[in-house]
Amino acid sequence: MKKIALILIIAVSGSCDAQIALGKTTLESASSSVEFGNENRGLVLPWVADTSGIQNVVNGTLVFDTSDRKVKVYQNNLWKDLSVDATGSADTSLQDNLPNNINAKVSIGTPSSVNGILVLEDSTKAMVLPKVASPHLNIIAPAAGMMVYDTQKKQLAFFNGTVWSFWGE
Repeated sequence: MKKIALILIIAVSGSCDAQIALGKTTLESASSSVEFGNENRGLVLPWVADTSGIQNVVNGTLVFDTSDRKVKVYQNNLWKDLSVDATGSADTSLQDNLPNNINAKVSIGTPSSVNGILVLEDSTKAMVLPKVASPHLNIIAPAAGMMVYDTQKKQLAFFNGTVWSFWGE
């Protein structure tokens, strides 16, 4: 039932300016498009077979590349590796033979022509990541491509299927 409610919330918000709180009842910031609760869970990035297959990429795009098991961001018109370890793993068997719907998109804010699964369209608002204290200790079975904000280290944390990478100060 929670999944159906979440899908309805995202679908309805897809055509209007909105702020969304997931896993919580109030927003911390008026300048956020999406905020997540503080449970020991993270945001799993989209898995791609290879970044070269992504068309019309815009700067700021984040993905988990299953070909080399790395979290990547598209920055200054190039893919940048955010993983510090190349030993990641991901069982892609559940999605390997599924068709890809290239038109699937949830847009929060005024819809644009930017491609993506979840596109935050606001130019004056941001996404607040799930906040987890020491995710490497507290998230029990993280998925490859998971991303959180580590409140202990005060850094971004990415999981490549085997190890966590931390980015910050």
